[in-house]
Amino acid sequence: MTFWSAKRVVVTGGAGFLGSFVLAGLARRGVREPVVPRSRDYDLVEKEAVARLYRDARPDIVIHLAAQVGGIGANRDNPGRFFTENLLMGVHVLHEAMVAKVPKVVLVGTICAYPKFAPVPFVEEDLWNGYPEETNAPYGIAKKALAVMSQAYRDQHGTDSIFLLPVNLYGPRDNFDPASSHVIPALIKKCFDAIDAGAPEIVLWGDGTPTREFIHAEDAAEGILLAAEHLGSSAPVNIGAGFEISIKDLADLIVSACGFSGRVVWDPTKPNGQPRRRLDVSKAERLFGFRAKKDFPEGIHETVAWYRVQRTQKAG
Repeated sequence: MTFWSAKRVVVTGGAGFLGSFVLAGLARRGVREPVVPRSRDYDLVEKEAVARLYRDARPDIVIHLAAQVGGIGANRDNPGRFFTENLLMGVHVLHEAMVAKVPKVVLVGTICAYPKFAPVPFVEEDLWNGYPEETNAPYGIAKKALAVMSQAYRDQHGTDSIFLLPVNLYGPRDNFDPASSHVIPALIKKCFDAIDAGAPEIVLWGDGTPTREFIHAEDAAEGILLAAEHLGSSAPVNIGAGFEISIKDLADLIVSACGFSGRVVWDPTKPNGQPRRRLDVSKAERLFGFRAKKDFPEGIHETVAWYRVQRTQKAG
């Protein structure tokens, strides 16, 4: 806990899904009043806005979570925006931290940075051995570029930054907007919409064969904070739960948790995305003692229960 004593902390994206869990973790560590910049006050795509943020906040540590992100459909519809805005935000956050002599920067990347056909489980050393899956390559490459920048600025300027690669997140407070949500909240919403409409089936993209790994946002937040405390290298580090589930089995789990009794129909004309995803998480455990704790079925039921309450309150 002494690592955080009297530190001024900036959390970009702190008002978002993962950010809410990072802020809770900081509160448990005794961090008072972390700065959470809002886009209306500090547009991180603009260099001067980031410089002004640092002048105003005078941070000892910056945790960069802010991102333009979404599922396969959102990535397919916004490749230019996802590339440019994610790249510019990361470049400005790290460059201006160097200028302002911020003592530490935590850069949070994405599993989408890995090559489409990376050997499973993904190990950090394979990050550059191929091109990412096409639908999310612009986003993944924009984030992956920050790994290069982190090492380059460490070598040239002595800037202490670290680069983390979290797997797909899920949990309460996730984004359930169908235009931009990821697979778990999208499936949960589809099930409840079908239940409310009395629909006999739900239609899902692809054929259900791809596999994914998921980590509860509370676990991911803990991994990020442990890395901030203990990691002193720019070499990428995976943050994950170390398991793999097919989209079909995931759909079955969510359908059951939601209580939807209709059919699940797969639409193979829609993209599957990357064939397989699972991280090798041994480096995080070795370097800073991180291991995910949340049981996945339990986490799904927790997420479904949270969404059910939100939906009921909104309807009422």
